Amino acid sequence: MLEDEYQLDFFYENGFIRKQCSKCGKFFWTRDLDRNTCGDAPCDPYSFIGNPVFKKKFDLAEMREYYLSFFEERGHTRLERYPVVARWRDDIYLTIASIADFQPFVTSGQVRPPANPLTISQPCIRLSDLDAVGRSGRHLTTFEMMAHHAFNKKDEVIYWKDHTLELCDELFNSLGVDPLAVTYKEEPWAGGGNAGPCVEALVGGLEVATLVFMDLEQSKEGNIEIKGDKYQKMDNYIVDTGYGLERFVWASQGSPTIYDAVFPNIVNELMELAGLEHELDNTEYSNILAQNARLAGLMDVSEKANLFELRKQVASSIGITVDKLSAIMEPVENIYAITDHSRCLTFMLADGIIPSNVKAGYLARLVLRRTLRMMDEMDIRIPLSEIVEMHINNLPEYPEFSEKLDVIQDILEHEEKKFSETLDRGRRMIQKSAKHYKSAGEKIPLDTVVEMYDSHGIPPEISKEVASEMGVETELPDNFYSLVAEGHSKAEAKEEKVFPYAAKVEKLPETKRLFYDEPTRLEFEAVVLDIFDNHLVLDSTLFYPEGGGQPADHGTITVYDNVLNVIDVQVVDGVVVHTFDGVVDELQLRKGDMVVGKVNEDRRMAHACHHTATHIVNDAARKVLGDHVWQTGAQKTVDRARLDISHYKRITQDELNQIELIANRTVMENQRVTAEWMDRIDAEKKYGFKLYQGGVPPGNRIRVLKVADDVEACGGTHCTSTGLVGPIKMLKTERIQDGVERIEYAAGLAAVRATQEMESYLDQSAEALRVLPEHLPSTIERFFGEWKEFKKENERLKDELAHARVAGMVNDARDVEGLRVIASLIPNADADELVKIAGELTQNGDVVAILASDGESVKIVAAAGDDALKAGANAGSIVREMSKVVGGGGGGRPNMARGGGTDSQKVDDSLECGVSVLKGQLKAF
Repeated sequence: MLEDEYQLDFFYENGFIRKQCSKCGKFFWTRDLDRNTCGDAPCDPYSFIGNPVFKKKFDLAEMREYYLSFFEERGHTRLERYPVVARWRDDIYLTIASIADFQPFVTSGQVRPPANPLTISQPCIRLSDLDAVGRSGRHLTTFEMMAHHAFNKKDEVIYWKDHTLELCDELFNSLGVDPLAVTYKEEPWAGGGNAGPCVEALVGGLEVATLVFMDLEQSKEGNIEIKGDKYQKMDNYIVDTGYGLERFVWASQGSPTIYDAVFPNIVNELMELAGLEHELDNTEYSNILAQNARLAGLMDVSEKANLFELRKQVASSIGITVDKLSAIMEPVENIYAITDHSRCLTFMLADGIIPSNVKAGYLARLVLRRTLRMMDEMDIRIPLSEIVEMHINNLPEYPEFSEKLDVIQDILEHEEKKFSETLDRGRRMIQKSAKHYKSAGEKIPLDTVVEMYDSHGIPPEISKEVASEMGVETELPDNFYSLVAEGHSKAEAKEEKVFPYAAKVEKLPETKRLFYDEPTRLEFEAVVLDIFDNHLVLDSTLFYPEGGGQPADHGTITVYDNVLNVIDVQVVDGVVVHTFDGVVDELQLRKGDMVVGKVNEDRRMAHACHHTATHIVNDAARKVLGDHVWQTGAQKTVDRARLDISHYKRITQDELNQIELIANRTVMENQRVTAEWMDRIDAEKKYGFKLYQGGVPPGNRIRVLKVADDVEACGGTHCTSTGLVGPIKMLKTERIQDGVERIEYAAGLAAVRATQEMESYLDQSAEALRVLPEHLPSTIERFFGEWKEFKKENERLKDELAHARVAGMVNDARDVEGLRVIASLIPNADADELVKIAGELTQNGDVVAILASDGESVKIVAAAGDDALKAGANAGSIVREMSKVVGGGGGGRPNMARGGGTDSQKVDDSLECGVSVLKGQLKAF
């Protein structure tokens, strides 16, 4: 970053000088003429522990209000927090910074900011340092980023660098911070495709604020290089600040750790439950925690090598052994981590994340299971939901959390039970895997440990523990959880649909979409703008292009006397392209021609009914299952539709029936369906982020659709009132992935047809059983009971038949090298019968049974008794060769094997082959 980016009037006018840190070499600004270090760890240790830097102590609520009021008084509009799950983004799952609230549309300049300038205290979640939480004294998974932002344009400047620093310094002064203790360190910032100069504000060795001046965008042609990437200046430029609420509270209290400053009551309660004494007024104990935190600030403690080095330094400084220090610190660190993680889960679950094995749900489950594992280690025997309830009671500024407590408790109870089942199953899987690596003389590699966690939910500690019991080492880095979380924190880049004709339409004007203004009209006139192959572009259209889970309209376009069948409609950069079922003859159709389009009414109405029904069902599902329900996907066809929703357990039949009743009640109320184009910011303020259930549309204006109590940004075609949807019939539910339920249903005439189809199945079943449909359940139950009894009787008779056959077959055995060999064809026997007979025969140790049956296919079974095995008999090899003769395959263990083939004409040859193979085995032995 260019040096002159930091040559600011503010510094010169307020007595600052620019220095280069004697330890890290970075440049910083200070009022202290004697200072030689930048004030950042590890160049400077924490000096605020036991020596608060503010004139008074604050708790979270007090500090948050002080900060927001400070900036409100200075012309900033206070905003309510955004959720911790980034519903308005399709590239990340969690809200990782306050600026994330305004990406990508506001920061890119496409959309006006909700206020300018603004201030907010935004809860954020970052899991990249998960393994350091509890150990370092300062790391948190959830933190609030207090911030003030200004969005500048060349013709509309709010404020820039000097005023930002002026506000920061004024805030510190108002809090009573010693002006000589504050340093501003130069540190270029880059992230998310943007960059800019940055100043870190440091007090007492602790970074408490980051002031980013975002004025660069990533570009291959850029002439500014930061961290290996090239950037160029943006037209707009943004003040992006972040003040750590929890760090401010810690600095104000000077407590040994950030955890004791932020949630002291919960830490103390968990310490008591774990049987630990946590007496911060005990000077010796408090000194240990303080020294640990001070020195942890100088190093990365997510790795055990560094953690051990930290232990050595702390032990040396306070005069105790490393073992004694570890015995004190490790339980305390676990309690700190449990307290932090449970607060993270409180925000995650309250904001609607459902634990699962994908997306944000994966991250929630990762935190949840790590917490349960540590609770087990600390012998804390209360439900996790009780700790979450402690946090909710400790956060009265978030009343919405209390309203969701019942659902949160249900989710956690469900997850704890699932985790217990996973551990039981996981131990068996690890044992099997460990055997494989032990026989190969290898460690269990990291990829396998990650796979066991990702696919089966088996914690790495369990993998290591079980493998160790079997004498197998495990490749397991100390920062395992951080690595896994980092790998799942960003959404996979969507594969963009490539249109072969994109270049053809890039210079054409956007198509006027008539179906929004006139949803019931099906016929229109339009002018041809371009023709290529079997594609046509018009100046306006009533044909709906595929999108939002709704297939494209079909229909016809008529020019002169020629009728062309439209079989597909797509939109490329605002241009609607119609595709025909054959190549258009350019002599028949030219640019500038007037054509008549006609949309297929039945297809359009079926799609409109199902799309409107999707909104109705989504609304009904939320009312039945809970407000946590979030649409994760949808698809509409002519015959049926499906809706995928986030939910933590299977939908019961009773719940599905309730959803169906509520949905049809909405239909019968014949409520008006409304759609309006709204400014994005106005829409978000009015309706919240549930607008984006069906995805995040681009642009400054979005189409907001209201169906019953469901309000979404949606671009599909719909009925003008709910009554036109007709009946809605639930067809089935299924779990398509962990934490996601799929509901299938039909609407309108499709629902009538689906109901008729179901009734026909009932009628056919009733007719086959010769009973009335209402008697089907009792009749089927009776038949099923009788069938089970017949099955038992059949098994008994098979056993008796096998005994009878065995007695006769032993008498007919032939002698081969001193063994009794039975090679027999048993007509029409199934494979299980052959196995039973062979098993009984070979209870005599000197018997080899070679059996076959013929029918539609040949079944082969061979077995060898103990004495026969000692003599060299191998049933697996015998069956393998016999099966080849009848055109099939098979094999198994030396004592029992099965196989078969399709050529029943050669079954006798197969039996002789079996005897021949046996003779060879016995001679070779």
